[in-house]
Amino acid sequence: MNKQVAIIGAGIAGLEAASILDSMGFKVTLVEKAEHTGGHIQNWHQLFPDRRNATEVAQGIISKPLANVSTEFNREVTSIQPFAEKFIISAKDGWVFNADAVLITTGFELFDAKRKEEYGYGIYDHVITSAELETLFKKENGVTLRIGRTPSRIGLVHCVGSRDEKIGNIFCSKVCCVTAVKQAIELKELYPECEIYCLYMDLRMSGRHYEELYKQAQEEYSIQFIRGRLSEAAEDKSGKIIVKVEDTLLGRPLKMTMDMLVLMTGMVASAQTASICSSAGIQKDSDGFFKASDPHLYGNITGIPGIFLAGTCSGPKTISDTLSDARSAALAVQSYLSAEANN
Repeated sequence: MNKQVAIIGAGIAGLEAASILDSMGFKVTLVEKAEHTGGHIQNWHQLFPDRRNATEVAQGIISKPLANVSTEFNREVTSIQPFAEKFIISAKDGWVFNADAVLITTGFELFDAKRKEEYGYGIYDHVITSAELETLFKKENGVTLRIGRTPSRIGLVHCVGSRDEKIGNIFCSKVCCVTAVKQAIELKELYPECEIYCLYMDLRMSGRHYEELYKQAQEEYSIQFIRGRLSEAAEDKSGKIIVKVEDTLLGRPLKMTMDMLVLMTGMVASAQTASICSSAGIQKDSDGFFKASDPHLYGNITGIPGIFLAGTCSGPKTISDTLSDARSAALAVQSYLSAEANN
């Protein structure tokens, strides 16, 4: 079929959908704001729950042959405008493109931990995010070099930027709890003598094999879990982090000294969401992500015929869920364009 599909975003959702649409015979143009494909998975070390190497999974997606797919790099889309049964796509640098259908796979952004000033991110050297910890895992002795010594105590803080009414994000980011457990195990393997603490509100280990990973963290790695939200972090003269937290199970305040504090930053909607919603007339949900026309029956379909959604642009998802959503979206695009061709 001589139909042109534009996919906005070349992360794993965009790449997977492009592969399927390409195999169906459509012309596909991937429009990516960065200089490379793959998105966030490129920065990850191991994946939960089986600790699989993230590079292996990324390459499995990126290396799929794409016969009729072209990619536009460094193109940040600012508007999608319906016009004469087509769509005019405009980028920040003035680039313009026409397509018969549009699939939005703009993904997510990580919550800016600086907004939680009481945690000290951006102020203290040894307060980092979970994403930054992944990059340290990819470097030999990365954590030790960051701290300047072998750590004796590390804390991982759950729900940073998620389930927080004070900053307006009351939704759960879905993957933070299991990421914290995975990272805690990795840290314990690197530093067997180090005490590792997870400071959590509630543990939401709802995925397959997540509970087994949590049990393994406690029984085999002696990871300690403290139920309670961190109230304050400060740095002492030696560069260590002093944290104050209330243990809500024991009903008592705790004051602990950490060599490093890791903030499990959640997902938030991409900055592109607002401008694209405004130009295309797509609805934005209360959590800031794109809103599907019917989240139960048609999760990939927007209120604008010919514009579709896939992946974390419509809300937090795991990698497996994102890939499944991309395949579903590709079928929705194919159904739409086939119906258009027959009219």
